[in-house]
Amino acid sequence: MGKLDGKVAVITGGSSGIGLATAKRFVEEGAHVVITGRREKELKEAADFIGRNVTTVAGDVSRLEDLDQLYA
Repeated sequence: MGKLDGKVAVITGGSSGIGLATAKRFVEEGAHVVITGRREKELKEAADFIGRNVTTVAGDVSRLEDLDQLYA
């Protein structure tokens, strides 16, 4: 049983670097993660790397229109 079982985390910039490492660790601790990023190809690669319990949403969180997609 992980520390984050049953939790959902939204991680912006989750397709690389610290965001990707955080998303992977959260999944290892039992969370489902939603990762965002601007490039769909990199998001797909990140989701494949994480492996399970991950949803991707392409968009730029600095744009209100893209935030609507994230919380739809």
